[in-house]
Amino acid sequence: MRTIYLNDTLTETLSPCVATIGFFDGVHRGHRYLIDHVKALARQSGLQSTVITFDLHPRQVLQSNYQPRLLTSLDRKLQLLGETGVDNVVVIHFTPQVAALTAHDFMADILQNRLNVRQLVIGYDNRFGHNRTDGFDDYVRYGQELGIQVIRSRAYVLHGINVSSSVVRELIADGDMERARECLGYAYTIDGTVVHGRQIGRRMGYPTANVRPLDANQMLPRGGVYAVRVFLSDADRYSAMLNIGTRPTFDDGDVSIEAHLFDCDQDLYGQRVSVCFDARVREERRFDNAGDLQRQLDSDEQVIRTYYANHK
Repeated sequence: MRTIYLNDTLTETLSPCVATIGFFDGVHRGHRYLIDHVKALARQSGLQSTVITFDLHPRQVLQSNYQPRLLTSLDRKLQLLGETGVDNVVVIHFTPQVAALTAHDFMADILQNRLNVRQLVIGYDNRFGHNRTDGFDDYVRYGQELGIQVIRSRAYVLHGINVSSSVVRELIADGDMERARECLGYAYTIDGTVVHGRQIGRRMGYPTANVRPLDANQMLPRGGVYAVRVFLSDADRYSAMLNIGTRPTFDDGDVSIEAHLFDCDQDLYGQRVSVCFDARVREERRFDNAGDLQRQLDSDEQVIRTYYANHK
């Protein structure tokens, strides 16, 4: 896959292509269904296949106080798009100037003149252009004027639900990681760095890696205890029990992400890790004393070890 960052200094002529456009947060199965449509049309036409996306969520630019709940960082999104086998990914820096372009101007200035788009596949619910006022029929009309064939793709339906980034966010907010995985096509993943914590887990015999997400805008699953897999920078992988929450037994207050990696004796401080969420085990709750918490942690470990023994 070739990654192209569209800016004012890009002067090269790009090969004619079949393209689609969107933010593609999560690169879920609905997105991949759309991209497969693009790739099939490109093969039939002898053209390149291209995904056009943005570096920032449009609402971050349009609303100064908006805090997105992202499913993927830009780096992770590009990695996932690369796995689709598309020829090109074009990343547009989303600015107020880009936001001000009408759909017609966007199609003429960017799609036709700069990216050499010959066919544009539109997601079933996607709109673009200033204030998203135009719809599919408008895109078709503009395309006829500009020499771009505009095609609408169908929704990807799973268990009677149109798979979308919004649906995935709802599942993750509920802690339903199994259904989120079905919609995404992979386990929901947070990339982060291991930082120093308060050492509470270590004193109880459960040393934890305190994970700080690389992207502060990435959404966290609902608070609680999870079965996760942790991938280290050296490609080692460990099963782990992870807690997201405020450590109410110790009246901590701040939300933390703490993973106890099974059978791991590495010094993890400063390492980059990827945490893959497989299943939610229980709610976080307050215990009367450290002893009660210790016994619950022992039980959690057994439950999660059994889970992974049955899900190899």
